Amino acid sequence: MTSTLSATQIPGYVAGTWDIDASHSTVGFSVRHMMVSKVRGYFREFGGEIVTAEDPARNGVTAVVELASIDTRQEQRDAHIRSADFFDVENHPRMTFRSTGVRAEGGDWFVDGELTLKGRTRPVTLALELNGFGADAYGGYRAGFSARTEINRNDFGVDIKMPMDGGGVVVGDKVAIELEIEAVLRTA
Repeated sequence: MTSTLSATQIPGYVAGTWDIDASHSTVGFSVRHMMVSKVRGYFREFGGEIVTAEDPARNGVTAVVELASIDTRQEQRDAHIRSADFFDVENHPRMTFRSTGVRAEGGDWFVDGELTLKGRTRPVTLALELNGFGADAYGGYRAGFSARTEINRNDFGVDIKMPMDGGGVVVGDKVAIELEIEAVLRTA
């Protein structure tokens, strides 16, 4: 059941335009590796804008991730992921997200949107947690959000098959995306 929630019911909520503070945010992921564990990684370069409206259901977000900035703590693997086998960053340097709607269901929030990766755009839904809104120590105002979703990498043309002897694959198809976002309210 979809519910309505007014801005006055969210402590510290402010309508405005916010810039993602990449130095206090994380765009991370995890994917099954060798059928026995998960490899985690993140992107070091990204940015975006969040627009909060008087009616939270009209909020929006756009974000850009520089795919060459991938970091899985293993440079040889990162170089392979940048190659045409995976992201093909030479031809597709960025992953983008654009929201198409925000909704509350009970006490849970969701951001629907379009994720573009390797030239393919697909709908995704982020499960959103509102972490808070408040003044910072520098005279500014900040907001914090956590979000997660899961995608199938094949849907985005990242469809390399790397079978293992005896069955299974080196890299799983499902990729969990986890975001920790801190944003700063624009003053002008």
